[in-house]
Amino acid sequence: MISFSFGGREIRFLGPKCLRRFTDVRKWHAGYIVVMADYGSRVEEDYIDLVPILENLYIKAADYVRPIKNVELDYA
Repeated sequence: MISFSFGGREIRFLGPKCLRRFTDVRKWHAGYIVVMADYGSRVEEDYIDLVPILENLYIKAADYVRPIKNVELDYA
């Protein structure tokens, strides 16, 4: 399960079964995140596009992502 929280909202969605964890956030750009992902046998660059996820939840993506300046990993 992947979780993204901002502005009092937590958005959770399923990732690939083979995903162990994200190791680094490389870039954030208006809802598009470039991450390094550990898939067990390999670590590779991967991408998360939050815009279609937000739109499926009836959240105005442009308004939601505009104030976000950076994205960090947090393993609680």
